[in-house]
Amino acid sequence: MRVLVTGHQGYLGTVLVPVLQAEGHRVTGLDIGYFADCVLGTAPDDPPGFAVDLREVTADQLAGFDAVVHLAALSNDPLGALAPQITHDINHHASVRLARLAKLAGVRRFLYASTCSVYGAAGDELVTEDAPLRPLTPYAESKVRVEDDVLALADSGFAPVLLRNATAFGFSPRLRADIVLNNLVGYAVLTGEVKVLSDGTPWRPLVHAEDIARAVARCLVAPVESIHGQAYNIGTEVNNRTVAEIAQVVVDTVPGARLHIAGTSGADSRSYRVDFGKARTELGFEATWTIADGAAQLHREYVARGLTADAFFQKFTRLARLNLLKDTGVLDDSLYRVRIGA
Repeated sequence: MRVLVTGHQGYLGTVLVPVLQAEGHRVTGLDIGYFADCVLGTAPDDPPGFAVDLREVTADQLAGFDAVVHLAALSNDPLGALAPQITHDINHHASVRLARLAKLAGVRRFLYASTCSVYGAAGDELVTEDAPLRPLTPYAESKVRVEDDVLALADSGFAPVLLRNATAFGFSPRLRADIVLNNLVGYAVLTGEVKVLSDGTPWRPLVHAEDIARAVARCLVAPVESIHGQAYNIGTEVNNRTVAEIAQVVVDTVPGARLHIAGTSGADSRSYRVDFGKARTELGFEATWTIADGAAQLHREYVARGLTADAFFQKFTRLARLNLLKDTGVLDDSLYRVRIGA
């Protein structure tokens, strides 16, 4: 199958591409390269691809593909709060435009990387794909809007699928340090402290980047009639944990680390526990990575690859990285690249 992966030079895309290639798919990437050089260790081998802003994709660039896996987005709640209009322009409007162009170009499958954060303040009960959506941030709101608009495009020749991923974790050569487990392990390695800014009580579902990649691969080979217009929560109930419980796993993993629940950010209204049974039943997909396994992997890779504080807090933190690109004239205020090849 010919597959286009948007965001192939990002955290998840860098893990996904080799998984799809190993399954025999012919993969092409599409990425403007905001994070292409945010590499810890050896640079990955990228597939051939288009260096193009998501907002400027053309139908001709989508022609000939059997499937589009759409990962590219501004994936950061602090950035969404700082620049909500840009978040909606890229995450919502450009994503829906991409789906329309894909349909026009004859692409059959359109796999959209959504998020479990669409459930917002869901409380303690396990939520299924039929639960009310209560997005609490511009990032989560943009995901809900894309879901609605892309599903509206579905017909007999165009099959959108919504993958509501739990919060990702785990090592990727193109690292992200601003997601919860990756952040807690890195901070512990660098400082000896596992620091939780909230009170630690909110629930979070977590899923390893490799498990997300496996779920995408499963959707690419599933009978198109069975997944047409469906939403799937991607993760495992085992990894529904409070932030304090996640932090304790890190304490148990990083030698000498001590726990500090600061509570300085106040109560976090984002709290949700997720039911992942539909993906098990309909896709035959089961996430396999536990939080403890992921923490051990991250600790091992951080130490072996020489993670530094400067890289952790700047290079691998999305908001800091984009601010640097703006400050150095690589991006303009709307996050368009103004220095091609920079």
